[in-house]
Amino acid sequence: MLGDCLVGIRVLDLSQYLPGPFATQLLADLGAEVLKVEPTAGDPMRRFMLADGDGVSPFYKQVNAGKSVVEIDLKKAAGKQTLTELVRAADVLLESYRPGVLERLGFGRERLEQINPRLIHCALSGFGQTGPCRQRAGHDLTYLAMSGMLSLTGTGQTPVIPFPPICDYAAGKQAATSILAALLRRGRTGRGAFIDVSLFEMALSWQSFGLTAACRPGEAFGRGRDLLTGGAACYQVYRTADDRFVALGAIEEKFWRAFCETVGRPDWIARQHEPLPQKELIAELQALFASADRDEWQRRLARVDCCFEPVLEQDEVPGHPHVRQRRLLQIHDRERRIEVLFPAWVDGEPPRQRRPLERVSAAEALAMWKG
Repeated sequence: MLGDCLVGIRVLDLSQYLPGPFATQLLADLGAEVLKVEPTAGDPMRRFMLADGDGVSPFYKQVNAGKSVVEIDLKKAAGKQTLTELVRAADVLLESYRPGVLERLGFGRERLEQINPRLIHCALSGFGQTGPCRQRAGHDLTYLAMSGMLSLTGTGQTPVIPFPPICDYAAGKQAATSILAALLRRGRTGRGAFIDVSLFEMALSWQSFGLTAACRPGEAFGRGRDLLTGGAACYQVYRTADDRFVALGAIEEKFWRAFCETVGRPDWIARQHEPLPQKELIAELQALFASADRDEWQRRLARVDCCFEPVLEQDEVPGHPHVRQRRLLQIHDRERRIEVLFPAWVDGEPPRQRRPLERVSAAEALAMWKG
């Protein structure tokens, strides 16, 4: 089990919403003790989109499961003293303030290093701690837009909004990965670290293929034009007779051949590499898939090695036989809530279930970390 890998590591989480809390939840899944520090009004995520009977969003409960939560007013002297003592006992501090806020609260880089030279401090922000956009507000959609990713996501007519928010989750993963690397270095050298992770730069880091194509005259990618952006018949989403969808990803010739032979169209095999965009061939496949319901296509192609899957609705996913067997979902029937657990099996065992978040007082938090 990976759940004992970070036992003894103490993580202070001063972040809100999704990216930071997701990062520290990954660390908690690996065994770290995570204490989430919130202002007296609470993390705004508590009131995000949905609400349980207690008025708290199930999304907040999910992304903070496995943690202890304490409310501290960092604008007051008592709150600053409490945080000072917690920082002194911590191994990791993750925060998602805009650049300069933590310093104005009295916990800038020099102060944190004085309190705890071995501290690994990860600052997770929209655009990073330096640069002309450092103070600019943003959300997942705007980071994707500025990185260029959104320009290649969608149809020829318009970009589309992806869900769930890609940068939020990806930046959380990047923060957790960077923290783990810093912990390994500290184990060798005793040195702490300051890690500057940006949601925008997380999206940018995935753009090497598109940027390379764009710098070659006549080879830039475009929505609906290229192999991976909707221009190929073999890599496409198709509507079925019952107004549902299927996904075909038969990029390799062996997969395309298997698909074409199964649907009785061997004449399509040689057309796989027609010039892009393959509008005529795509139209022919559209007509084919429109001739039967989604589940009928699943029946015909489920055992064919051709990279085909039905597009499942969210309420269909938990019942999928593979999802059930892999045991990555923690289902709370009474609360009508489903958590996805740490996505890895270790030594033949599935990930462990998470405990619910626990609210503690400042005195209890100090007592826990002074012991």
